[in-house]
Amino acid sequence: MKPQVLIAAPASGSGKTTFTAGLLRSLRRRGLGVQPFKCGPDYIDPIFHSRAAGRRSVNLDSWLCGDLAHLYGRYGSGADVCVTEGVMGLFDGYDRMAGSSAEIGRLLGIPVVLVAGAKSTAYTVAAQLHGMKIFMPGLNVVGVVFNQVASGRHSRLLLQAAEDAGLPCFGCLPRAGNLEVPSRHLGLTISAQSEMEEWISCAADMVEANIDIDALLASCETTFVEPRTEPAFARGGMRIAIARDEAFNFTYIENLECLERLGEVSWFSPLAGDGLPETDLLYLPGGYPELFVEQLAANRQLMSSIRDFALAGGRILAECGGMIYLSKALTSAGGARTEMCGVLPIEPTMEGAKLHLGYRSVKLSSGAEFRGHEFHYSDVTNPGAVESVAEQFDVRGCRVATPLYRYKNVIAGYTHLYWGDNDIMKLWD
Repeated sequence: MKPQVLIAAPASGSGKTTFTAGLLRSLRRRGLGVQPFKCGPDYIDPIFHSRAAGRRSVNLDSWLCGDLAHLYGRYGSGADVCVTEGVMGLFDGYDRMAGSSAEIGRLLGIPVVLVAGAKSTAYTVAAQLHGMKIFMPGLNVVGVVFNQVASGRHSRLLLQAAEDAGLPCFGCLPRAGNLEVPSRHLGLTISAQSEMEEWISCAADMVEANIDIDALLASCETTFVEPRTEPAFARGGMRIAIARDEAFNFTYIENLECLERLGEVSWFSPLAGDGLPETDLLYLPGGYPELFVEQLAANRQLMSSIRDFALAGGRILAECGGMIYLSKALTSAGGARTEMCGVLPIEPTMEGAKLHLGYRSVKLSSGAEFRGHEFHYSDVTNPGAVESVAEQFDVRGCRVATPLYRYKNVIAGYTHLYWGDNDIMKLWD
């Protein structure tokens, strides 16, 4: 038995991330080992979680991941408490409830605590809470926390609503303008870590002052299913270099663990002026390189080393921001053009770019298949400059135009691949 909680909400913007960060830090202050998780493919909320909890947050995604129960059990087994933040509204999935927080909560048997934004409502929330409690059979909704509460009178109306909906209320969080979630870029900017730390500490202070944490934990205590025993793996002999800094850090922990099984991993920072480590495989993950184009362009020696490595047939996997870094040049939203590594002749641009978003099924011409997630605002002005070696489809099986480029042994594209249940080396078959 251990406390396990899935923090969900009726809709995005209700305060899940603030409450999750505050609860994680509050539990950590108590000396508890708390393992954070995030429903869905998000890359940024897990950065907040990891900072608050002192442990890497793990994505739980029923589209990307295979055995979710084993994944949850493996990372949660050594923790005193498991805290999972949901995605969007509780029942919002990529196809009705498929992929939703509710689906994951029911599948893994995680008790659900709702964070209900109360800024523009009062007793009417009783009907909403009642509906969410009974809508999915087998989903265990155990209580509610109200957010953006204006006054004592407002709080009393909400408590009555929760009581009549048959749900205990663990507390009411007041309106606090200084607790808006920091800029999405903030989690990526190491130079702004102190600001993020201040936000997490303030969120924890607010949670401790207004939430009955002991009652919440007691309501969420349930049987934890231990993961199956896995045979010890023999580490391979490859050398793997991974870029990691403010510009490159959209990664899934399971992907990184798979790379560590292949061999010895070396981390390096293009922004810090690092050179390219001796490597057999270079991984350039996504991020926001467009925010740091001048610093990236200043490290010409690294760009030259990466270009030489590619020309010599070195294996490179570059995702989204990593692909942009390998391009000929990047044009900013204001029209400024900055030369990049020049490995690929493509030219991404931020001018007039629109959001491209969604799960992707990637089918390579070799027959290998992967799953991934596409999330970007930039576009490539000359997408046909490099051959695409894969077809990509959305969750409904409709083909999308997103290419996966190959030049020599360079694999690059906008899609963030998930290979926790796959063999990444199949990319180069």
